[in-house]
Amino acid sequence: MPTHFSSSSWVVRNGSLIRHSSFVIRHLSLVFLLFLPTITIAATPTLKISDNHRFLTYSDNKPFFYLADTAWELLHRLNREEADRYLKNRADRGFTAIQAVAIAELDGHSVPNPYGQLPLIDLDPTRPNDEYFKHVDYIVDQANSRGLFIGFLPTWGRYWHDNIKDNKPLFTSKNAQSYAEFLGKRYKDKAIIWILGGDRSVDNDEQKAIIRAMAAGIRKGGSAHLITLHPPGGSGSSKWFHNDDWLSFNMRQNGHVAEYTARYDTTLADYKLTPTKPVIDGEPIYEDHPVSFDAKKLGHSISSDVRRPLYWDLFSGACGHTYG
Repeated sequence: MPTHFSSSSWVVRNGSLIRHSSFVIRHLSLVFLLFLPTITIAATPTLKISDNHRFLTYSDNKPFFYLADTAWELLHRLNREEADRYLKNRADRGFTAIQAVAIAELDGHSVPNPYGQLPLIDLDPTRPNDEYFKHVDYIVDQANSRGLFIGFLPTWGRYWHDNIKDNKPLFTSKNAQSYAEFLGKRYKDKAIIWILGGDRSVDNDEQKAIIRAMAAGIRKGGSAHLITLHPPGGSGSSKWFHNDDWLSFNMRQNGHVAEYTARYDTTLADYKLTPTKPVIDGEPIYEDHPVSFDAKKLGHSISSDVRRPLYWDLFSGACGHTYG
């Protein structure tokens, strides 16, 4: 509020507009300033691990139920109008998180987003394209405004695991930290859960170093958000990184099968590990996805196939659930 107005200023009294002298207006303004209540702007919600290391909670210890949807291509394929419609749909249905990938699986490195932008300049992880990430910013902000966290994958696993450029992966243990630091700094004040990995196994020491470099880069960028890892089917982050301090909680991909034994019972196995960490299934069987990837033999999964893993996971100790 300004401390003075011109002599032609107007104020409201008893429902009517009345002109006051500049002297009166100045002093009325000062009175309002003296008694104006302090305005508190709500901070972006942050998550932490519960005191018993079993669940996720908000920073004030209120419980957070991780109910995620897998929108892997959201940040890459959808324009703003489509993203708005999707996010509203998911928020209206009670989801709390959306899992999405910055450098997406389906040629996210070489096929531009709807606005003609690629995530990296010359496929160089040390040169992220600011114009591409402005669109990512928009979607993250829209999700946050609807109460949704983004389960943010910096990259799909193929870009640190498979041969992409010059018969080599795009990421190395050297450039991974730089890229992750960029992301950590950019999104440190957003409602984010970091998800490293991206549906690939960690097969050697270099790949393990790349993952750890990304975790270090996120922290160096100033982000204190929780970090986990999305593993390949039938596996979990605990296989490679359970004892790493950066791994806030374990994520499994129990996968696209309809049997409890040898897949969904592994949630309980992770629950029992020490040191104790929360566990969640980040990719169970999907609706309208072929069971065991065999459409001819088993047909597509139906609603009961999708609901059943929720019960299996939650009753085995998972701190939430993911749909797809």
